[in-house]
Parts: sequence; C-alpha cells; structure tokens
Amino acid sequence: MTLASIWAICTKVIDIAFVWLIFYYILKNIKNNVKMVLILKGIILLFAIKIISTLLNLYTIGLILEYVLEWGPLAIIVIFQPEIRNVLESIGRTQLLGRHKILTVDEREKVVYEIMDAVEYLKKNRIGALIVIERNMSLQEYIEPATKVYADLTSPLLGTIFFPNSPLHDGGVIIQGDRLTCAGAVFKTSMNPSLSKRLGTRHRAALGIAEETDALALVVSEETGRLSIASEGELHYNLTLDEFRMMLVEELKPKAEIFYNADEEGTSDKNE
Repeated sequence: MTLASIWAICTKVIDIAFVWLIFYYILKNIKNNVKMVLILKGIILLFAIKIISTLLNLYTIGLILEYVLEWGPLAIIVIFQPEIRNVLESIGRTQLLGRHKILTVDEREKVVYEIMDAVEYLKKNRIGALIVIERNMSLQEYIEPATKVYADLTSPLLGTIFFPNSPLHDGGVIIQGDRLTCAGAVFKTSMNPSLSKRLGTRHRAALGIAEETDALALVVSEETGRLSIASEGELHYNLTLDEFRMMLVEELKPKAEIFYNADEEGTSDKNE
C-alpha cells in the first residue's frame, strides 16, 4: 500500500467517525427533549405512510405527502425553532470531561453526606429545596444571572439558603464538583403533558433542567416533605431516604466506574 492510499483510508475513517459523532450527540440531546421526540416520531410516521402509499399506489395521499415532505423541513424549522435551538445549545454546552468526574471517592462520599444531611433536615422541617448538580453539560447560562456563592458544599449552608426567611430560598442552587457555585438560580419548567398537575414549580423546574441537560436535580417538597430526583428527562417521585441516597450515589459515579463495577459483577457471576 502506498502512502496516498493509507491517507485516503484514514480520511474516510475520520469522515465517518465525525458523521457518527454528530448523529450521536444530536440523538442523545433529542432523547432528553420531549417535543423533539414527538417531532421525530411524526417524521418517521410520515415516511412510513409515504412508503405504504407508494407500494399500494395510493395516488392522492402520495401526492399530498410529497408536498408535505418537500416543504416539511422548512415548516419544522420555523414552527419548532425554540426546540431546535435548545438541542443545539445542549450540544454546545457539552463538555469533554464532566466536573463530577474529577472527584475522588472520598470527595464524592463527602458530597453525598453533606447533601443527605441537609435533605433529612429539610424533609423533617418541610422546607422546600431544589439542588442541581452539574455533570457533563455546562450550566453556565443558569449560573450567570444567579447569586454567586463559590463556597464549599456543607449541610448548614444548604439549610441556610433554603430557610423560608432567606431571600434565595425560592430559587435553586447549582453544585459543581464539591463546590456550591450559586443560589437563587431559575430554571425553565418542563412542558411535559404527562406530568401530574399536582406537582409544583420546583418539580417542573427539576424535570425541565433534566430534559435540557444531563444535570441531576434533587427536590424536597415544601408541602409534603417528599423527595424526588430528576435525571435524564425522568422524574423519580416520592422516594424514601434510602432510595434517594442510593440513587444519588449511583448517579454521581463516573460512567467508567459504573462499567467497571458491572464487569466485575459479570465476572463474579461466571465464577459462581
């Protein structure tokens, strides 16, 4: 093989890799956006009907679908511009290395301890709270307009911020690594139609940030003291303290460590 042929193969591999990477990030962000998922399902349905109409020679429906598919992309861009913008912003916010991944095991344990100690206090006293933990995607756009704190994460600090008389208790806090970056942060609320109408603004904001980013959102209900966690576009509602702690620990683990543990379990099962 000549140097030119080797270079041609390398460029083709790089080209294909970039295409797959683009599709991966687009599909990953679409998955967490309810409206974009519905749009994608609608497009797939239209293509399916078009194929059926062609096979069965359905002239009228085929002609209508030709116009729809021809002008559909332009209509989607105009009508769903906010959703498309959110997906592109999510891709732009993605970091190669998530802030939570740099934490050591001891640091993660301390973060979990401080959060759980605060959550138990807030739950017992029926104090509402919204705690958002940044992961791979940057939350800088929510940090900028919020009140900066930049302090070590501690249970008393969380309790003080969310105390009813505090001017920051209505907003959420954002944690980066083992530091509390800001308080009084405001997040977009979820528009998911399947969400119960009984849930308040905190739960909708938690689900909203979990739909837009890969952040982990922890909620303590002010009315009932119930605990919830929003992650990857899903809201896990009314968790017990043990369930809450276990899910928090699992979600804060770096992916490499999760895969490593899964491999270890699989090996032990085989040995048995």
